[in-house]
Amino acid sequence: MDADIARILRETRTVAIVGASANRARPVYDVWRYLERASDYELYLVNPTITEVDGTPTYPNLSALPVVPDLVDVFRRQEFLRDVLDDAVRVGAKTLWLQSGLWDPAIARDGEAAGLQVVMDRCLKVEHARLLSVS
Repeated sequence: MDADIARILRETRTVAIVGASANRARPVYDVWRYLERASDYELYLVNPTITEVDGTPTYPNLSALPVVPDLVDVFRRQEFLRDVLDDAVRVGAKTLWLQSGLWDPAIARDGEAAGLQVVMDRCLKVEHARLLSVS
């Protein structure tokens, strides 16, 4: 599994962070700031209820992004995973990444059947730091 995740992280160029928040106490904010600092990824924040986070624009959904994201990093409650999966498939994303605490075998099955790589219950920040950081 580590080899697969490391490959995904190396091949990723664009990341959409779904469920972005301007609240600095939320894990999504920390992950975004880490990725800004420690990766070369182009990052896009997605949240239909806010227009920006610290001056960075947010987008209402994946189809509003100016690019097709390679990886969709999901910080949404369980009941919204199906909608995010459908959006990720619709826009042609390559990977659906469900953050720590998110696990749904039906979403994984349907995502993989649609051609997506699916990672569940893992923190993108933690895995990036663990597998790609240079010591």
